[in-house]
Amino acid sequence: MDTPARVAVVGAGAVGLTTAFDLAERGARVTLFERDTPGGGSTGRAAGICYDAYAEDIDVAVADSAMARFRRLSGEGEFVFHETPYVFLAREGDDAAAAALEESVERMRVHDRAVSLVGADELAARFPIRTDDVLLAGVAENAGWADPAAYADLFVEKCESAGVEFRVGDAVSLRTDPPGVAVDDVLTARFDAVVVAAGVHSRRLLAEAGHPIALKPYRAQALVADCDYRGPTVYDATDESYLRPHPAGVLAGDGVEPVEPDLDDWDPTADDWFVADALDAVRHRTAVVDPSGAAAGAAPTADRAWAGLCGATPDRNPLVGPVAEGVFVAAGWHGHGFMWSPAIGERLAEAVLGDGQTSIPDAFDPRRFDGDEEFAVVEGMTLDGE
Repeated sequence: MDTPARVAVVGAGAVGLTTAFDLAERGARVTLFERDTPGGGSTGRAAGICYDAYAEDIDVAVADSAMARFRRLSGEGEFVFHETPYVFLAREGDDAAAAALEESVERMRVHDRAVSLVGADELAARFPIRTDDVLLAGVAENAGWADPAAYADLFVEKCESAGVEFRVGDAVSLRTDPPGVAVDDVLTARFDAVVVAAGVHSRRLLAEAGHPIALKPYRAQALVADCDYRGPTVYDATDESYLRPHPAGVLAGDGVEPVEPDLDDWDPTADDWFVADALDAVRHRTAVVDPSGAAAGAAPTADRAWAGLCGATPDRNPLVGPVAEGVFVAAGWHGHGFMWSPAIGERLAEAVLGDGQTSIPDAFDPRRFDGDEEFAVVEGMTLDGE
C-alpha cells in the first residue's frame, strides 16, 4: 500500500488509540471514530494490571514488547508505569490449583520468564500480605500496573499531535467493498483500510457488514477500596479474585459472569454481592497476621465499584488481523486488551500499511473461525499461563 494511505479506526479505547497513533506516525492519514468518549468504554473500566508471566511463546512476545513500551512511555503526560511484582497463589486444600500453578511456572521458565515458586513463609517475608492460608505461590518479577485512563488521555494527545482526525459522537456502520465508514447510514468516506477496534461491539459492526467473527461479550466487575496497601498485585486462583495497589488504596476484582449479556441492556453498576465478596477478599489478603495467628487491620470500604464488558473467543487467543480486503479487526482480549495495547497497535499498523512482514501471530488470525462457533466464556485470569 502506497502512503499516505487513508485509514479509518473505529473505537478509541487503548487499542484503537494506539493503532491510530502508530498508523499516523508511519505516514497514514487517519480518521478515528468513537461514538462515546475516547477511553470511556472498556479501557476506562480496565484493571490496568500488566505482566509477562505467560506460558505460550506468542503471548510472551506480545507482552515483552508491550511492557517495554509502557516503560518508555512512563513519565509522558500523566501516565506512569508502576513497577510491582505479580503474585499468583493457591490456598491450602486446593491441590489442583497448586499443581496447575507449578506446571504454569515451569512452562513460563522455558520462555525465560523471571518467575519463581515460593511457599507461604518466603512470601510473607517479602510482601505485606496475609499468607497463612497459602499452599503455593508464584512470583513474577516483570510486572506492574498503570492507570488506563491516563494512557488513553496520553494517546489522545499523541494522536492529535500526529494529525489524527477525531469523529466523536457518531454511531457508525461499515462498508467493506471498498472499505468505508457510514454515519447514520450515509457514507462518510472511502478508505484504503478500516480497523475495527470497538471491543465487544466489533462483532455487531462486522456481522452487519457480512463478516461475522467468533466473539462473545461477558461482564466483569471491580472496585476501589480505601485501605492502606503497598503490596504486590495478587491473583488468588482458589478464590478467583485479584487485587493491586491503587492511589486510593487497592483495586480489586472478580465477579466474572460466564454468560453473554445483551449489549443493548446490560448493567454497568456493580452487584451488591460482588461488592461484599470483593471487600471480604481485600480484607482477608491485606490483613496483618500477628504471631498468635490473629488478623488485624481496619476493614476496607468501597470508594467506587463498577462493571465492564470483556470479549471472549473460542480458544482464548484474540482476533487480530484482516477479515476481508482492507478490513481489519482487533478484539477478543479476555481482559488483556489494555495490557497488550502498546504492542498490538504497533503490529496492527505494520499489517495495515504492509510495512514488510507482519509480526501478528498466525494464532491471532480472525479467519481461523467461521464466526458462528458455539463456545463457553472463560475469564482472562487463570493459572494455565494463557
